[in-house]
Amino acid sequence: MHYQVGWAKQKIDIVACGYAMHGYGQPGHRAYGTRNPLFARAIVITSDDGAPLLYCCLDLGYITHAMRQGVVATLRQRLDEAFDESRLVLTCTHTHSGPGGCAHEGLYNLVTPGFVPAHLDAVVEAAAGALNTALERQAATQIHYRHQALPDQLPVAWNRSLRAYNRNPDITPYPADQTHLALDRTMHLVSFHREGRVEAMLSLFGVHATCLGNQLDHYDGDNKGYAALHAESCLRAQGVKEPVAIFAQGTAGDVSPHYHGPGDRKRRRKLRGEAEYAYARQNGQRQSEHAFAMLKEPGEAVTGELDGVLTYVDMSDQAVAQEFANGEMGARTSAPCHGVGFFLGTPIDGPGMPAPLGFAAKRLARAERRKKLKSGAAEQAEHRKLYDSQGPKDIVLNAGRKTVLGYPLDQIPLPDLADPLVAELKRQAKLGALTQSPMVPSVLPLQILRLGNLRLVCAPGEFTTVAGRRLVGTVAKSLSLNDGETCLINTYCNDYMGYVTTFEEYQEQAYEGGHTVYGQWTLGAFQTCFVSLTEALKAPPALRRYDTQTMPATVPDSELALRSGLPPRS
Repeated sequence: MHYQVGWAKQKIDIVACGYAMHGYGQPGHRAYGTRNPLFARAIVITSDDGAPLLYCCLDLGYITHAMRQGVVATLRQRLDEAFDESRLVLTCTHTHSGPGGCAHEGLYNLVTPGFVPAHLDAVVEAAAGALNTALERQAATQIHYRHQALPDQLPVAWNRSLRAYNRNPDITPYPADQTHLALDRTMHLVSFHREGRVEAMLSLFGVHATCLGNQLDHYDGDNKGYAALHAESCLRAQGVKEPVAIFAQGTAGDVSPHYHGPGDRKRRRKLRGEAEYAYARQNGQRQSEHAFAMLKEPGEAVTGELDGVLTYVDMSDQAVAQEFANGEMGARTSAPCHGVGFFLGTPIDGPGMPAPLGFAAKRLARAERRKKLKSGAAEQAEHRKLYDSQGPKDIVLNAGRKTVLGYPLDQIPLPDLADPLVAELKRQAKLGALTQSPMVPSVLPLQILRLGNLRLVCAPGEFTTVAGRRLVGTVAKSLSLNDGETCLINTYCNDYMGYVTTFEEYQEQAYEGGHTVYGQWTLGAFQTCFVSLTEALKAPPALRRYDTQTMPATVPDSELALRSGLPPRS
C-alpha cells in the first residue's frame, strides 16, 4: 500500500477585541491581543484508491458542530464525490486561551458573550484552508508509528482528581505525592517521512492545555501550541521547508500540566504573568523533545487500507449494555445536567464558585430532589428516571429542561449584579433566544478511523485516564485486532459536550463527574455505541448497515440571531 500524504497549517485570523476566551468560563478572561498565533494544522492521507483521510487540529478550546458543518460544506464543494465525511476528523489542542462564541448551542457561548459569527467564519476558513492546501501538497510518503512513556521524573503532567481516580478497581491507587503516576504517560507518535527524513508528525498525549491561567489577556496556544512551534522549528533547522507538527490530545480529562500534591496551591499562586508563559513554553518543549527522542528509535511501518465510520447518537437517552453497567439491567443516560462539582471548578487549573456558595447550592439541589421525588409530585416517574441516571450528582443546571435549581432560566432568583453569566442567561431566556435551542449538544458524533494497522477512536469531549483506557479496550476487543494492530484514542473530536468519567469516578462528584452531563452511565453508553460502530467498520463498505441519518437538530435562525453579534463586555 502506497500513501500520498500532504500537510499544511493556516493561521486562525481572529482579532482580539475584548471577547472572553473559551475554557475557564470566566467573563473577565478577555482577549486584547495575541501572544502566539493560533493555527489550524492539517494532514491528508490518500491510498491507492478511495477517499482521503482528512485530519485537522486547531489551537482552540473546543470543536463545535457548527465548525464541522462549515468545514464539511467547503470540502464537499471542492472534492465532490471524492469526499467521505466519515473520514474527516476535526479536533483541538484544548487551549483555554483561545476564542469562544463558535457554537450554535446556548451554554458555552454565555461567557463570550453570545455567538460571534466572525469567529466561526475564521475557524472554518482556517481549517478548510489548511486541509485544501494539504490536499494540494500530497506526495509519496512513508508513515511510521511509535509509542513510548514519558519518563516518570519528567514534570509534564499530574492527575488532578486523585480521589476519584483511586476509586477505580482496575488501577493501582497512588498517594497524594505520586499524582504524576496516576495517568497514561504514553505518547503515541505517527511520523511522516520523505526521502528518509521526518517532515511532519502527529503526537497523541493527554494533558490539559491550562498552563496559562484565567488572569491573562492574550490568545495563545498554551503547552500544545508551544510543542508544535518547537517541533516545527527543529524540523526547519533540519532542512524541512514546510513542516507540520500536531500535538493533539489523548485522555486529558483528569490530567493537569500543573503540579498536584502537597503544597500545590501555594506553588500555583507563585506562577503568574510572564512566568506562566515561560512554563507553558517549557511544558510544551518537553513534549516536543520527547517526540524527537522517540524518533531516534526504529518505528513500526504503517501499512494497509484507509477507512472510516461515523455516526451520530443521542446521548441523552441511550440504553447501556449490562456488561458496561456493572451488570445492571435498564441502565440509561438522561438529559444533560450539570452538578455542583462543575460550578466549583478545579482548585489548581480553574477554580469556580467559592466553597460556601457550593455548600449552599448542594443543600438547595438536594431539597429540589426531595421535592421532585415526593409522593404525588407532578411527573414523579420522569424525575425518578432522571435521578436514577444522574445518581449522586447535586443538579444545579438541568440543561435538558432548562432550569436552575428548579427555576426556569428567566426566573433564576439571583440578582443580575451578583453574576454576569446568570444575568446574560436570564436576558437571553427572556428574549426567547433559548426556547428551542439546546443548551449543550446531545446528538454527538462517534467515529473510528483506520490508518493501515492503526485504529483511531475519535471521541467528543474530555475522557479521563481510566474512562479512555476502558473505551479503547472495548473497541480493540470488539474489532478483534491482529498482532501488530493498535487502537488509539483522540479526544475533543468533532464536537464538545463536557466530560466522560468512569462510573466509579462519577460517584466522587468532583469537577469531572459534575461535568459528565448524561449521568453515571455515560461511559457505558459510549462503550455500547462504539461497539455497534465497530461492527460497521468490520463489514465491507458495500454491506455496512448503520445509522448515517441521525444528525443534530438545526438551531432556529431566529433564536441564534437574538444572541449573535453581542458587543464585548465593558
